[in-house]
Amino acid sequence: MRVRVYPGASNPRVEEEPDGLFRVYVSAAPRRGKANAELLKAISRHMGIAKSSITIEKGLKSREKVLRIELD
Repeated sequence: MRVRVYPGASNPRVEEEPDGLFRVYVSAAPRRGKANAELLKAISRHMGIAKSSITIEKGLKSREKVLRIELD
């Protein structure tokens, strides 16, 4: 799953684009992994799955990320 993260947003939300890209707006700053933690929390709430099912496969320090979701 491809996502683009927008840290420091005043209105956290998840938006799905027609091309399959998810735009995730998080309030945390990109420091010490806080924005990544909020990203995983937002995606898990949006999709209704556990945070432990989601991992960042590519782009750990980038705005563009590829997430892996493992469903049992």
